[in-house]
Amino acid sequence: MKPATRKVSVVGAGGVGAAIGFAALIKGVALDVALYDLDFAKAEAEASDIRHGLRFIGSSTVAGGSDPSLMRNSNVVVVTAGAKQRAGESRLDLVARNSEIVRSVVPTIREQAPDASILVVSNPVDVLTHVAWQESGLDRSRVFGSGTVLDSSRLQIHLAQHCRVDVRNVHASVVGEHGDSEFPLWSTATIGNVPLREWGAGTERALLRADLDRIAEDVKHAAYHIIEGKGATTWAIGLATTEILAAVFNDARRILPVSAVLDGEYGLSGLALSMPSVVDGTGVAEILEVPLDNDEREALSRSADTIAGAIELVKPR
Repeated sequence: MKPATRKVSVVGAGGVGAAIGFAALIKGVALDVALYDLDFAKAEAEASDIRHGLRFIGSSTVAGGSDPSLMRNSNVVVVTAGAKQRAGESRLDLVARNSEIVRSVVPTIREQAPDASILVVSNPVDVLTHVAWQESGLDRSRVFGSGTVLDSSRLQIHLAQHCRVDVRNVHASVVGEHGDSEFPLWSTATIGNVPLREWGAGTERALLRADLDRIAEDVKHAAYHIIEGKGATTWAIGLATTEILAAVFNDARRILPVSAVLDGEYGLSGLALSMPSVVDGTGVAEILEVPLDNDEREALSRSADTIAGAIELVKPR
């Protein structure tokens, strides 16, 4: 069911939070955006900067500040608050710092916006999605993370460039951890209606194993290169998050690799990771159990072990 209103609140008014608010407005996904941050001046300035362009968008509202009541009546609260990933740092290196931040902010979200779903973007997103779910007391469908939606977009773009086709014809997902143990689902990937592993078979257009390995590594390390160059990833995650928000607001039942808490799917429970999932007006309506080949099952097990180990590190003692 589509939400009656379309308000998004973003916790954290840094580069990622501002990019999400901006993208949600210019794509017409949200009509009301609030940027909440403990740094009043930063949140208010980012909101003002966006607000001054509303003449070119249409009838929308943007607010920013350090008053938690800004989040009232939100349909979705997006959590971007946390320490930034530094050059040379893995996403898991952020786990202790950002887990405490999420634990501190979720009660405020629940107080101000009790009917809102919570969408976690802060890294490490899988661990923090699990932390937010536990802290919130909400059904697992209503607390989920941006997961590997952006990683999957990167994969599709690399494949489209290599195969010289429009990216909209590429159907492939990165799954598992949003991090160093992520992996592509090569066995079910297609270009148009052609299985990826059969693309250009017997011709110079064929995708060799070395091509697939190189593309997977490029996708896995894409964020590190951006962080080295500009300090943080912002624009693409803003667009990727807006794609998820659109699925919620339009009750679209889009299949997206968001990070969701598993309860028996793939034989796994008590952790969040990304697998293709149905996203609708309620949040994550269903985690799909797609066919996996033996290599993919082993990769999923390794990824789950990585996330489970990180969750163990931040459990309350």
